[in-house]
Amino acid sequence: MPATVPPDFAAALAAGPLVLDGGLSNQLAAAGHDLSDALWSARLLADAPEAVVAAHRAYFEAGAEVAITASYQASFEGFARRGLDRAEAERLLALGVELARRAAAQVRADRPLWVAASVGPYGAALADGSEYRGRYGLTPAELEAFHRPRLEVLAAAGPDVLALETVPDADEARVLLRAVRGLGVPAWLSFSVAGDRTRAGQPLAEAFALAAEVDEVVAVGVNCCTPQDADRAVATAARVTGKPVVVYPNSGEGWDAGARAWRGGATFGAATAGGGRAGVTGWLADGARLVGGCCRVGPEEIAGVAAEVARARR
Repeated sequence: MPATVPPDFAAALAAGPLVLDGGLSNQLAAAGHDLSDALWSARLLADAPEAVVAAHRAYFEAGAEVAITASYQASFEGFARRGLDRAEAERLLALGVELARRAAAQVRADRPLWVAASVGPYGAALADGSEYRGRYGLTPAELEAFHRPRLEVLAAAGPDVLALETVPDADEARVLLRAVRGLGVPAWLSFSVAGDRTRAGQPLAEAFALAAEVDEVVAVGVNCCTPQDADRAVATAARVTGKPVVVYPNSGEGWDAGARAWRGGATFGAATAGGGRAGVTGWLADGARLVGGCCRVGPEEIAGVAAEVARARR
């Protein structure tokens, strides 16, 4: 563990806002890597680990303080479909944390650098867009049997925090909140939303409330949504849970699943610079303490976030 990593992520979060990274996948794609595989960026844990290090490093150099690992779409089942046994799958899950640590060690930084182990929803492992719908037809016990083993491996790898991210469904959130108990690593819970509801259609306030009394959860919020949906969600998360808020939306472009392409214009930059209660300034004012970007948000945008967070700290 680099000397720049203090021992207590929750204490650092309580001391002030931290800057998250941006979309790992678009940084890897920009470097020329093919992410069309069902494992998405997790494929590169096996095939090009140094590319993952370089992507993390680009965000740290842009001002990010927290790197989210390349394990979002990683699962025992997904690695098995590629012919990898359980031992190798465990190694690759843990490697994601090691690669982010390696990137932190390569950066000359005058600030602590942290590692969040990404834990995507069950639908991410299906690679069919299910993570934006939820409602998989599985029982809570079946979902926990999927999540708990990889959570145990990721926690044992020594991240500073577990990122339970892009969760589309309050029912799956309940399972994840139960599964993180006793792991000895704090977690944040971040929903993917549409308007004021989860992707599965539950009221967002009710979904946030699930984490209010869970000691392991140090932040609650949203990711992989539009910046405008994030504007509305941050204050709700803070009010309902009393916890720090995590927020890292997409660029604002829309994904055309049929064409497998992004459509429309980006609004993340406009929201970031917007003032009022919108964008980074508004998110911080409403209780956000972990702020960054998700799909299509790159190092340039994260540099802008870092500048705004720096101004807020003064």
